[in-house]
Amino acid sequence: MLSGSIVALVTPMTPSGALDWAALERLVEWHLESGTNGIVPMGTTGESATLTTEEHLGVIKRVIEVVAGRVPVIAGTGSNSTAEAMHQTQEAQRLGADACLMVTPYYNKPTQEGLVAHYQAIAASCEMRLVLYNVPPRTACDLLPETVARLAAVPSIIGLKEASGDPSRIEVLRRLCGDDFILLSGEDAQTLEMLRLGAIGTISVTANVLPRPMAAFCRAWLDGDADEAAALDAKLQPVHRALFLETSPTPVKWALHALGRIDAGVRLPLLPLSEPLRTKVMAAVAAAQG
Repeated sequence: MLSGSIVALVTPMTPSGALDWAALERLVEWHLESGTNGIVPMGTTGESATLTTEEHLGVIKRVIEVVAGRVPVIAGTGSNSTAEAMHQTQEAQRLGADACLMVTPYYNKPTQEGLVAHYQAIAASCEMRLVLYNVPPRTACDLLPETVARLAAVPSIIGLKEASGDPSRIEVLRRLCGDDFILLSGEDAQTLEMLRLGAIGTISVTANVLPRPMAAFCRAWLDGDADEAAALDAKLQPVHRALFLETSPTPVKWALHALGRIDAGVRLPLLPLSEPLRTKVMAAVAAAQG
């Protein structure tokens, strides 16, 4: 169900930080026209930490409505509160999401046993398919491969977005979790290596600004054309780096603004991309488009 280029969708905002619903709808349609294989609204790239629960669920609802079944919608419903994650996941199920992306609890720093209990409680509270999300550089919480293997035994836990910074984990995870468990890259710059080791796609930040090239890269790999995938990846690497010159999603939202896709809004405590970095980010994007 989940493979290829899946966008970790930004949430368009006005300069005041208000949600821009029309821009959101246009972004979704652009991704569908560009070959994006799935859409993640309200992941961490969507600034989920600074949206109210009502806004959070509203964005998920609108994306599901616009997509209208054309590609999978994987709603970001993770939280550092198990009760909140359960509520948001239940609501995403009610709204018609195809799966939910569950970031590890941030700041709390639970033990591995705490992580197992957290995800088991969410799985028991609903019938939704769940994709775990491990990103320790942002959460101060590392979901270890052996813990993922325990959770993979839960029927509704179908996969993992891995962004630990160690692509070799994919090989370990594939061995521990079996061939049916979905493994997705969460690090654009490492996606090709993760695909070589057993991942079947990516949940991508870069796909926000270059949806067609990212879709072509993943399609080439999945079609067995490793040389074409490597050539496309080499062209995309400068963009992957540029989009993390400052805290994400600040650079990618600025790039989309410069491309005329969205307004320049982000929510505090984030600020628009620093002036000295804007030329570097857009030069990388322009080179990859050429």
